[in-house]
Amino acid sequence: MKEIPRALFSSLVKDLTPQRVVLLLGARRTGKTFLVKQIINALGNHKSLLLNGEDIVVQEQLARRSASHYRSLTAGVNLLVIDEAQKVPEIGMVLKLMVDEIKDLKILVTGSSMFDLKNKLGEPLTGRKKEFILYPLSQLEYAQVEDTITRYGNVEERLTYGCYPELLQLKTAKQKRDYLRDLVSSYLYKDILALENLRSSEKLADLLKLIAWQVGHEVSLEELGRKLQMSKNTVERYLDLLAKVFVLFKVQGFSRNLRKEIVKTKRWYFYDNGVRNAIISNFQPLNLRNDHGALWENFLAGERLKVQQYKKIHANNYFWRTHDRQEIDWVEERDGNLFGFEFKFSESSKKIIPPSGWRDGYPQARFKVIHRNNMDEFVLKK
Repeated sequence: MKEIPRALFSSLVKDLTPQRVVLLLGARRTGKTFLVKQIINALGNHKSLLLNGEDIVVQEQLARRSASHYRSLTAGVNLLVIDEAQKVPEIGMVLKLMVDEIKDLKILVTGSSMFDLKNKLGEPLTGRKKEFILYPLSQLEYAQVEDTITRYGNVEERLTYGCYPELLQLKTAKQKRDYLRDLVSSYLYKDILALENLRSSEKLADLLKLIAWQVGHEVSLEELGRKLQMSKNTVERYLDLLAKVFVLFKVQGFSRNLRKEIVKTKRWYFYDNGVRNAIISNFQPLNLRNDHGALWENFLAGERLKVQQYKKIHANNYFWRTHDRQEIDWVEERDGNLFGFEFKFSESSKKIIPPSGWRDGYPQARFKVIHRNNMDEFVLKK
């Protein structure tokens, strides 16, 4: 397959202006470095300086916090890029000094930890940064190089192996399985353990397995704590950390104070199906699995996040459920309007109508069933 243009490319180039920092966040191996190099090549009239924040020499150079030193370091440079910037001590103050003192310099920084980098950039760069998140490849991006029939045919593979860009270079199922297992073991556990100074990955691995089996269902922190022999607060802290390094994201219950609605629990999804399947060590095809509904729901939830950001759709995302077990998988609140979506992998010959509690409580809301045959309406469009 030929190279797939990334949806953020134009927005990143447009927002690269002097006296402002463009922040590109995303999990490791989602293609941040590759995208940065594409931007550098596209800005051929700029002299660029690419620094690796994990390099100790780079860290030492940037630690010399003086305007004259930074002017010398960036002399003749129009575009400064710092990859994995969260590894640079006091990076927020470093960038603030550059923004204040080097008037014509454009700055792009990348990071794989929202916790590390946003915290370090927060106060020093208030009002002077623009943030983007790069996800694994989206259906929006695949659509640039695949026709509708091809994408339809590739759906089952992406439900199984996910959408990490490097998978495109791998030919066999074994290569893809090995890649995803390595991704989980070398990044999900080791980096997170280092970030929190945790001694063992066992609890983290067990927590992720429990979440993997509860995709599409409300998650009880108390129940997770009992199963893992951990406190509710520790479980919550681990989940928050997993969200900040782009492994999981949460969706809350929707309510406008109708008595029967469930609002206190949350649902958790994986940003990528391949990571979810690697955690539970199951890469079987869909016809041999009993969790294809969860895979479909996780896939659509992740794809919807991507299209919301890439197309700048401002929405609050929820699920809806009542105590008498009426539910809707995905609810969007946009511009004061409600949109309910039910996820079904196969199109049903029988018309599916919204639950009575939803119809009665929100008569103006729209409702749509998203299945394999009409998914483009959900993963490509507003």
